[in-house]
Amino acid sequence: MSRPSVKYTATVIGTPTPRTLARFYAELLGWEIGADEPEWATVRNPEGGAGLSFQIEEHHRRPVWPGSASDQQMMMHLDFEVDDLEAASKHAVSLGAVVAHFQPQDDVVVHFDPDGHPFCLWIAVAAAEG
Repeated sequence: MSRPSVKYTATVIGTPTPRTLARFYAELLGWEIGADEPEWATVRNPEGGAGLSFQIEEHHRRPVWPGSASDQQMMMHLDFEVDDLEAASKHAVSLGAVVAHFQPQDDVVVHFDPDGHPFCLWIAVAAAEG
C-alpha cells in the first residue's frame, strides 16, 4: 500500500473569540484574514504555506505556563522567528499580548496571546551576532 498524499495546511487554535484572535495574529504576522465567521476564522501567509485557523471553544480555559499537575495544560505553542526581539515583543504587546513572567532563555521572549495561548518570539543566535 502506498502512502496517501498528506499536506499540512494549518494549525487550529481553540478560542472563545475566533475573529478577535485571528485579527491579533494577522496584525502580529502581517498576514491576511481568510475566513471571518463567528465560529471559525483563518489567517493566511500572503507568501503561501500553512496558516492559522481559529475555532470556537465556548468552554476555553486559559492554559498555565509553566504549569503544574493541577493546572490547565498548554497543548502547544507557536514559535515565531524575528529579526529584532525587543521591537517584536513591543509590537506583540501593543496588540494585546502579555509577556510571561518566566523567561527560560535569553534569545526567546515568551508571550501570551489575548486568550492566554503561549507563543514565543525568538531570534537566531547567528542573526543576533551578525
